[in-house]
Amino acid sequence: MIVTRKSLPRRTFLKGAGAAVAVPFMDAMLPALARAQSPRAPLRMAFVYVPNGIDMRHWNPDYEGALGVLPRTLAPLEPFKSEITLLGNLTHNTGRALLDGAGDHGRCSGSYLTGVQVNKSVVDVRASVSCDQLVAGAMDTRLPSLEVGLEDARQAGDCDSGYSCAYTNNLAWRNETQPLPPVLDPRALFDRLFGVGAALAPEARAQRNRYRRSILDFIAEDARALQTVLGPTDRRKLDEYLGAIRDIELQIDRAERDNAEIDPGMLRPYGVPQDFAEHFKLMTDMITVAFQADITRVVTFLVTREGTSRAYREIGISDGHHPLTHHRNQVELMDKVAEINRYHVRQFAGWIERLHASPEPAGSGSILDNSMIVYGAGLADGNRHTHDDLPTLIAGRGGGSIQPGRRIVYRRETPMCNLFLTMMDRMGVHMEHFGDSTGRIAGLDAA
Repeated sequence: MIVTRKSLPRRTFLKGAGAAVAVPFMDAMLPALARAQSPRAPLRMAFVYVPNGIDMRHWNPDYEGALGVLPRTLAPLEPFKSEITLLGNLTHNTGRALLDGAGDHGRCSGSYLTGVQVNKSVVDVRASVSCDQLVAGAMDTRLPSLEVGLEDARQAGDCDSGYSCAYTNNLAWRNETQPLPPVLDPRALFDRLFGVGAALAPEARAQRNRYRRSILDFIAEDARALQTVLGPTDRRKLDEYLGAIRDIELQIDRAERDNAEIDPGMLRPYGVPQDFAEHFKLMTDMITVAFQADITRVVTFLVTREGTSRAYREIGISDGHHPLTHHRNQVELMDKVAEINRYHVRQFAGWIERLHASPEPAGSGSILDNSMIVYGAGLADGNRHTHDDLPTLIAGRGGGSIQPGRRIVYRRETPMCNLFLTMMDRMGVHMEHFGDSTGRIAGLDAA
């Protein structure tokens, strides 16, 4: 840790005994002359993807303009409807069959952030660099991007009518042949964000973990030294930040103990909570800390893989998710799909609440104010495998570039890539074209 009289370095780490923790952006990191001005917080971009489409009966409001009462699926977001923007009529034409026949689940996820129709093959896997990775390449952060998921899935083999599992099980693509698999295990994500022993052999890592009860114990001396040079606001921010890390550690430890006591009857990543909601919260808590510390500004979150047959017994649904979406318009089955959709949105709303409550330094709003978080799916109606009017919302104000609290309906068949191209602009990455884009999307910043 290096402290100067003029300001605290932007890349400040608390260190000790092989551990290093980045500190959040604070007032003390601003030059003295700049502190009297409103600082510009970093802008973040995230994509939260849910599989198998949405029951659109309970997603689309029957109005445009200012958001009123939200449909049933979106109701958990009611307290934050002034912070979200619902977008209608966005389409991924490259997710359609065109000349390739069956395989909508493989195509829709493979094309979601790449904007291209992926090659139908189990061996010759080809997509394109995804928009998140184009932005990540321009970021000056410790981790250019972060890929997170909740469901273990293989990366090879046939997962949908001749489409490789690489398409259904990944969102981010470094290039046309290299997907970036999501991190599924909370312990692995924690180590990637805060640890320095990622390259250790398994035996060495196990030995380290036996001695490391908490990463915070090793950086305590450095943290105390930093506290002595901070003002009251920054001291409180640092306390809250380190407290959040401690809470995450306790959640991980509890999950590991629970898994040690319960035999799930199948192999699963060590430390992954049995409960879906707990797993979701734990991963998003760590993403929030990563945003606070400016470890990364670009995140993709594959909630569960495309085509998943996961059951949600915790809400009374023992049927597999994917089979339910082929409901053949049977109301009882459709209602179960809607309940799963609502359950997913409820977890997302919890994360939005935490981002909304996480302040930036020097009164520059919240993390949510300075974020663009897309929540959506690569299919609309999962029964008919439709790729138009995809369920899409943006949470956050994009650093003041988005006026939320509205529903905007675009012309039919407007490419989803138009939205991504516009978001890339806001992240400082300017391109003439991306995927099948036809231009920028309008109206996000209009009252």
